[in-house]
Amino acid sequence: MRKLILAIFSCLLAVTLMPEQALAQREIAYETSAGVRLSAFYGASIKHFFEDRNAVEGILHSSWGALKVTGLYERHMPAFDEPGLRFYYGGGGHIGFTGSRYYDRRYDSDGSGVLIGIDGILGAEYTIQDREIPLNVSLDWKPVFEFTPFAGFWGAELGLTVRYIFRY
Repeated sequence: MRKLILAIFSCLLAVTLMPEQALAQREIAYETSAGVRLSAFYGASIKHFFEDRNAVEGILHSSWGALKVTGLYERHMPAFDEPGLRFYYGGGGHIGFTGSRYYDRRYDSDGSGVLIGIDGILGAEYTIQDREIPLNVSLDWKPVFEFTPFAGFWGAELGLTVRYIFRY
């Protein structure tokens, strides 16, 4: 019993004397980040963690004369015991609007249309551990299944995203 009380007291003392080190193992690397996404298309990305391993990401990007908004739920996990490196996967959907360059005029008289589809994501991201350099870089694969205007699978989107981390 005495050893148990001593062990509990030692743990409490360690947490009290070194709160940053003790809590850093449980906390997320950042809460919110925003930046640019480069792939076959260009756009902007914002990511927000609402738990240690769960995040939502919003992507606003153009593709072949269309403007799309994508929302993704992502699950993150540590990679290779390397601080700052995480793998992630997830999914979501997108909606977009297109002009005549993308949309076939046979389907709509004014040559414009609405894009609707589902998206997946699989990638890795690295958050620079130096707090004075608030950057995060990710590389991912984002396959898409388009429902409208043309049903089909698009699996060739590899993206590189560089984000600024907002520290609180």
